[in-house]
Amino acid sequence: MPTVEFKMPKMGESISEATIITWLKNVGDFVEAEETLLEVATDKVDSDVPSPVSGTITEIRFHKDAVVEVGTVLALIDSEGVQEATSKIRAEGELSGAKQEIVESGRVEPSSKPVTQNIAHKANPDAFISPLIISIAQKENLSIEELQSIPGSGTDGRLQKSDVFQYLKNRKYPLQSKPISAAQSPVSTYPKPKINFVEGKDHIVEMDRMRKMIADHMVYSKQTSPHVTSYIEVDVTNLVNWRNENKDKFQAKYNEKLTFTPVFVQAVAKAIVDFPLINVSVDEKNIIVHKDINIGMATALPSGNLIVPVVKNANEKDLVALAKDVNTLADASRNNKLKPEQIQGSTFTISNVGTFGSLMGTPIINQPEVAILALGIIKKRPEVITTSKGDEIAIRSMMFLSLSFDHRVVDGFLGGSFLRKVGDYLEQFDTTTIL
Repeated sequence: MPTVEFKMPKMGESISEATIITWLKNVGDFVEAEETLLEVATDKVDSDVPSPVSGTITEIRFHKDAVVEVGTVLALIDSEGVQEATSKIRAEGELSGAKQEIVESGRVEPSSKPVTQNIAHKANPDAFISPLIISIAQKENLSIEELQSIPGSGTDGRLQKSDVFQYLKNRKYPLQSKPISAAQSPVSTYPKPKINFVEGKDHIVEMDRMRKMIADHMVYSKQTSPHVTSYIEVDVTNLVNWRNENKDKFQAKYNEKLTFTPVFVQAVAKAIVDFPLINVSVDEKNIIVHKDINIGMATALPSGNLIVPVVKNANEKDLVALAKDVNTLADASRNNKLKPEQIQGSTFTISNVGTFGSLMGTPIINQPEVAILALGIIKKRPEVITTSKGDEIAIRSMMFLSLSFDHRVVDGFLGGSFLRKVGDYLEQFDTTTIL
């Protein structure tokens, strides 16, 4: 019988490896073509991986929690003469359809090498140890010598968080040495406050994998970028009136909902064209200026977690195309149907905190970007306006915009000018637009 090598699929650009969450089949089980065989996880997405052929599983080479490189053979399947499925899944392991849990993501670089039970504890005193690794070591009572003995899977052998967790999983006898001291760590030495736990009243909820990654990403962002937040208030009365007059026509003509989000995306994309240095990333001492303008939309899942689907090349699309993209991404988010490529490559992020009734927000930058815009709730209130008759008090629809930016590369002039330009595009929205 022909044997098919079942390989770790490719799950998007820049994704080189994934962690096995669970196998849904065992050795000896029969699997149908395109039937889900296992679940895997990357730092951005959890995915169901289907079998490329029908057949019996004869060997499984990696098991739960193993970190495996893309293209590595995971299992062998006796295909019993069944032809390979003519689907989007190919034998080399490309992935179609997935169950998603996406994060505006913390970056994780797990080791692709299996860790054995017997680890050679040979310390490397020159090994780089990041603040995040040090904080984990302090919590787990790892000594500096023991930490330096762990093989690193990152660039130039750099120690990654997953390397430490894999080591802890297999750790039997810790090295005898003093724990990491405050002098070796930039992490605060302030003692952890005691948590009062009332037995029978309070209860513990363990963070799921996505929440842990969000937490790591947020802490990393605050440690990496000196955050500054600027605010402006904008009058969107004309925009609100235009949308109210045209939303039904838009729905009837294009079969798409007309929300404010595509207008926000359009305004941000235009402002980025005017101020391209807000559309950058920092690589140590270099500034990477992105040509593409890809706008991420921070979106809340029913579970309470966050995902950031991305509107690609937003500056090249009209309002109709942007509305279609926004609605497609929002629907896929709600139904856990986002594909890996739909949550990759953002260069700037917006967060509509007004959806939850918030007046304004101080958002945390979505690394490796350098700025994020929060849009507050639109509220009617009396405002003093200037007319041909002089100053008058009128009821206007007002909203706050708040821009958090990385002060390493974005100064107050650039951040303030960009924010003001976004506000101008919203206030001066062309209400003669015919849909």
